[in-house]
Amino acid sequence: MNDIPKKGKVYLVGAGPGDPGLLTLRGKLLLERAEVVVYDYLANSKLLNHAPAEAELIYVGKKGGGLHAMPQEEINRLLVEHGASGKRVVRLKGGDPFIFGRGAEEIEELVKAGIAFEVVPGVTSATAAATYAGIPITHREYTASVAFVTGHEAPGKEESNVAWDKLATGAGTIVVYMGIKNLPIIAQKLIDNGRSPDTPVAVVRWASTPQQRSVVGTLATITEVVQKAKIGPPALVIVGEVVKLRESIDWYEHRPLFGKRIIVTRTREQASELVSKLEEYGAECLEYPTIHIEAVDEADSQVLNAALANMLAYDWLLFTSLNAVTYFFKRLHEKGLDSRALAPCKIGAVGKTTADELGKYGLRADLIPEKFTGEGLAEALIAAGEAQGKRFLLPRALKAMETLPEMLEDAGGVVTVAPVYQNVPPQGRKEELRTELSKGEVDLITFTSSSTVTNFLTMLDAQDEQELHHLLEQVKIAAIGPVTAETVRKHGLQVDIQPDKYTINELTEAIVGHCRPGLSV
Repeated sequence: MNDIPKKGKVYLVGAGPGDPGLLTLRGKLLLERAEVVVYDYLANSKLLNHAPAEAELIYVGKKGGGLHAMPQEEINRLLVEHGASGKRVVRLKGGDPFIFGRGAEEIEELVKAGIAFEVVPGVTSATAAATYAGIPITHREYTASVAFVTGHEAPGKEESNVAWDKLATGAGTIVVYMGIKNLPIIAQKLIDNGRSPDTPVAVVRWASTPQQRSVVGTLATITEVVQKAKIGPPALVIVGEVVKLRESIDWYEHRPLFGKRIIVTRTREQASELVSKLEEYGAECLEYPTIHIEAVDEADSQVLNAALANMLAYDWLLFTSLNAVTYFFKRLHEKGLDSRALAPCKIGAVGKTTADELGKYGLRADLIPEKFTGEGLAEALIAAGEAQGKRFLLPRALKAMETLPEMLEDAGGVVTVAPVYQNVPPQGRKEELRTELSKGEVDLITFTSSSTVTNFLTMLDAQDEQELHHLLEQVKIAAIGPVTAETVRKHGLQVDIQPDKYTINELTEAIVGHCRPGLSV
């Protein structure tokens, strides 16, 4: 891989068809180094998360149907201007920059201005639309040729450079970009030039995204099918016998959570695991973090500071969350210590996920309860005879349930509660959340702690119980465990999904099982 200059270069990066996971590694690297990102309508906004926080983000639109946020000439000028100023500029373009993307025109302007450039290919929408619709655009039993053509111009106009008389029967599969507006003309042109009216046709909208919709017809019927289904741009048209294979190998739209819109309320730092698992099963995740995690202030850190100076005083070190592990070790390292300072202690973890997090610091939990709750951890310690006369250090949130320390103290243990982090409700996005729920298109909300429930309802800011129930009337609720579920019920809401084990994996599987009963995942 070539070294990336620090200054003065424009990179045209293919963003792929919509799924942010289809960005190339080269594209990701360039985004991470970008000082300016110029992006359009078809580039998934999640890709902007790869850019540095200080990068300048410029939206230039280019939406189908003639609604352009910025004319192409102005986009060219922007690229030249920022490149000439000595900045690293990423021009993020949907699909591939050189396939009906006007990328060559932008490069020509850079060449005229003497601006250094690089082009990074992307997964083109044609292959992605077909693949995600379960259609192989070539197949040795059907066709060995494929043609890409733009449908943006009306085929009947005098200056058209599409040779429909040759194209109609000259390629086994024809993929038409930007063809929805002119679909009736395109279909008729193909028929008039020798293609059978019974030729299968598929139209795929928003390919590779959770909003993907596919419809199938023939050249004779596809216009009516599209109009009835209200399919609009962006969409691709696939013409050919290979469309028949969709019946047997359609995979993307058959995933168990496809079409489900799920609100994830976990902290932004911890939501990625849940989101990735839900998206893998086809869900569209709307992230509304209801908790911002930060370290406690110095005054509240004094208990932990004293404990770290005298770890010999403790028999057990107990962790009840990932955040407790993260912020405990952050403070440990700030004090110039490492895991060796914990040698005198046995370690208890509330569950497997927390235990796995300890493994990142070279530690293995001595005890993990069968029931992944604070109560379960206390019960396991008591049953093992590890409570009476034992001394426990419990790093945890500033505000937390007292069940664990109270149970251990009642059993004869001595517990030092040391706050290491605090939950702070994030600000903003209230109106966006209320609007999303008001549209009635959200299927499910996930809650992974009592704090997410409380802060979500605070963010929602319903005027009364009647408005709350109206906003959530058609929305199912998934709670990760009994404590979280109880908090949901205390607010007068119903829990529809609760896993037997209180982990992200189990929660995901419970959601799939609820939405697709009998399906094994």
